[in-house]
Amino acid sequence: MILRMSSLFVRTLREDPADAEVPSHRLLVRAGYIRRAAPGIYTWLPLGLKVLRKIEGIIREEMDGIGAQELSFPALLPKEPYEATNRWTEYGDGIFRLKDRKGADYLLGPTHEEMFTLVVKDLYSSYKDLPLSIYQIQTKYRDEARPRAGLLRGREFVMKDSYSFDVDDAGLDASYQAHRDAYIRIFDRLGFEYVIVKATSGAMGGSKSEEFLAKAAVGEDTYVRCTKCDYAANVEAVQVAPPTPVAYDDAPAAHAEQTPDTPTIESLVDHLNDKFPREDRPWTAGDTLKNVLVMFKHPDGTREPVAIGLPGDREVDQKRLEGQMEPTEVEPFDEAEFKKHPSLVKGYIGPGVLGEKNATGIRYLVDPRIVEGTRWVTGADVDGSHVIDLVAGRDFTPDGTIEAAEVRDGDPCPNCDGGVLESARGIEMGHIFQLGRKYADALDLKVLDENGKLVTVTMGSYGVGPSRAVAAIAEGTLDEVGLCWPREVAPADVHLVAAGKDEHVLAAAERIAHELSSNGIDVLYDDRLGKISPGVKFKDAELIGVPTIVVVGKGLAADGTIEVKDRASGASEQVHADQVVDHVVRLVRA
Repeated sequence: MILRMSSLFVRTLREDPADAEVPSHRLLVRAGYIRRAAPGIYTWLPLGLKVLRKIEGIIREEMDGIGAQELSFPALLPKEPYEATNRWTEYGDGIFRLKDRKGADYLLGPTHEEMFTLVVKDLYSSYKDLPLSIYQIQTKYRDEARPRAGLLRGREFVMKDSYSFDVDDAGLDASYQAHRDAYIRIFDRLGFEYVIVKATSGAMGGSKSEEFLAKAAVGEDTYVRCTKCDYAANVEAVQVAPPTPVAYDDAPAAHAEQTPDTPTIESLVDHLNDKFPREDRPWTAGDTLKNVLVMFKHPDGTREPVAIGLPGDREVDQKRLEGQMEPTEVEPFDEAEFKKHPSLVKGYIGPGVLGEKNATGIRYLVDPRIVEGTRWVTGADVDGSHVIDLVAGRDFTPDGTIEAAEVRDGDPCPNCDGGVLESARGIEMGHIFQLGRKYADALDLKVLDENGKLVTVTMGSYGVGPSRAVAAIAEGTLDEVGLCWPREVAPADVHLVAAGKDEHVLAAAERIAHELSSNGIDVLYDDRLGKISPGVKFKDAELIGVPTIVVVGKGLAADGTIEVKDRASGASEQVHADQVVDHVVRLVRA
């Protein structure tokens, strides 16, 4: 196949688009792969669509390889199945809803668990039909509040979602492992560095959950890895190992002290060391108990004030908190809410007024480190006063625990002794879940087992984002001058440049293009004439990022050679014109 730049629907740009936030977004637009249609919505131009289709092809090969079968659901979906699983409510503002002319409710599919479940229920009724794995590659729609970073977080995106259906948990384990192995092969072929981490299931539900993250400084996901063992987890899924409860029989009684002008942890610690010094060591922020107020907005629209208690040397990680509460949204506790609760004294809030059984009725959840017998300095619920030696389990009892505190480099590994955590950032590229029976129960998906008894089917869910992969691959391989595609997903195998207007150069380039094409090599041929200079063609070749660049130019007349350049390394060599086709074919097929 030969794509000619003279007729290809592409326009490269020298300036960055104004809304581009990350390098992949900037270069995909400049190189003519995508164009913005609306916030979070993009048009795929011919070059971009070729990359997307190659990624989809890799995914199809590996899914078909484990016996999964492809189908395709509509994007426009009825309300009723999503009502049955309560996700019509749970999704809240996160989905696009619409009505037809008769007033019936529909949505644009954000995900298709319900539809997969119902089609299996419609067609299968016996254990003999299982196990089954089916998948689709389909456009999805989610009303992102803050679409950003080009293809990495959009309102319309392409998703491969597959689902396994088994009679029992042992079958689910086997299906899950088969999909996991297929995902490893997919990501190995896509050509970027990735890591597999423990994850939360969120609104999807289910038990075991893992994410495949592309390593990227611009990624929205933070993950941690242990320096000693193989533990790796998204920070949302990190579970703090709680300390052993402490005996408090001989602990001093809690006592309130005047601590004026200490509304911050830093000012409180300074005051404690000045007025109430410890004998064993100085006070630190980790000795204080900080109580942070937030507002939970539940999917049904109800709002609930909640207090989160955590050591004073930690901050609440908003994304981690949201991950624990999904699909409930987390909002700030504003001035209007404080006015509704006059017993809350800003800067001096303590457990005394918190908890569902106390005056405010505000649910009180604490960090797992706050175990029975631990002693704290915290607010006395009076302006300018704190309580010292407040003992958990003796002087206050929270309503529960929550993993909401930030995870920091150097924190102990929850999986081994002696290991510490190190953080990095990544882009979520795949997510696999053991859904279990949540959707089968809700939609009554049952089959007859070998004893003739009706049993509920158990399910797994496995997603990969092909459109997001385009950006992730670009992000992981680009350099300072442009894109730099791995060969398996590049829009062409060779970028052929005719550098000059000499008829001899043009004739040689034309011959090479046809001979390469006849050998099954996809060629992007820059045959543009007119005012397009060799310098512009060279810059476009570097920007577009095809892995092999062949330049027919001055060397042809000088000594009968043609330049063959590796886009990734920048290394080039001069190859005789009579040998260049064979040389390039070997490079492409190596």
